[in-house]
Amino acid sequence: MLLDFVEMLKVIFLGIVEGITEWLPISSTGHMLLVDEFIRLDMTDSFKEMFFVVIQLGAILAVVLLFWKKMFPFQFKDKTQPVIRKDIFSLWFKVVAACIPGAVVTLLFDDYVDAHFHTPLVIAAALIFYGFAFILIENWNKKRKVRVESLNDITYQTAFLIGLFQVLAIIPGTSRSGATIIGALLIGVSRVAAAEFTFFLAVPVMFGWSLIKLIKFGIAFSAQELCVLGLGCVVAFAVSVVVIRFLMGYIKKHDFKVFGWYRIILGAIVLGYFAL
Repeated sequence: MLLDFVEMLKVIFLGIVEGITEWLPISSTGHMLLVDEFIRLDMTDSFKEMFFVVIQLGAILAVVLLFWKKMFPFQFKDKTQPVIRKDIFSLWFKVVAACIPGAVVTLLFDDYVDAHFHTPLVIAAALIFYGFAFILIENWNKKRKVRVESLNDITYQTAFLIGLFQVLAIIPGTSRSGATIIGALLIGVSRVAAAEFTFFLAVPVMFGWSLIKLIKFGIAFSAQELCVLGLGCVVAFAVSVVVIRFLMGYIKKHDFKVFGWYRIILGAIVLGYFAL
């Protein structure tokens, strides 16, 4: 067998964690690194470093499936007449503008961050800090009027500013979606538009980051490693479909404070555990 039963269960569990935490603003990388402290895959450290990133491709495919009509600019009124959606092209150009800050910082500092910041203490501190940030920002927003209601209302300037906030996600425990949503809320973007822009932004960012990790690893896999990657991505995809649908329904009626409290509680537990 390529994987024994116990290792298969570990991969399935990691896929579930990825599918849940990638889209909720609670840090997927932070959770994956913490889970690895207790449920260690029987793989090399270099493979696991790559796996914790590339497994996100499964989660990304869920976004493409659910938002295909909003993401694909070439649509058809009938089987023969293609229609080019200029608004979707414009949105993708804004996504590219938002990607620039994160791409530059990741290329410059990814190795340094991997070597020095992937620790339980850093993850716990980031979980707690941004947990409080969510609560404070949501309380502040009660007195403010939303300035950007929908995706189409997002300007290039707003997109770039959101991209600057996404840079914060290079620190494990921050959450890529969390940093993006916090930035969007501060700028005055509605919760729904902030979440949807986060999904759009995730596609090139996570494909690019996965490609970097694959190149660093060498793109040469054993049969067992391919099995681990494939199973993890499939599980992450299936769970992500459910979680994205839940999140979009939830934020139409609720704010993000519950995720802030979750982050604070989890961060405190992590600090308490590793301080003992």
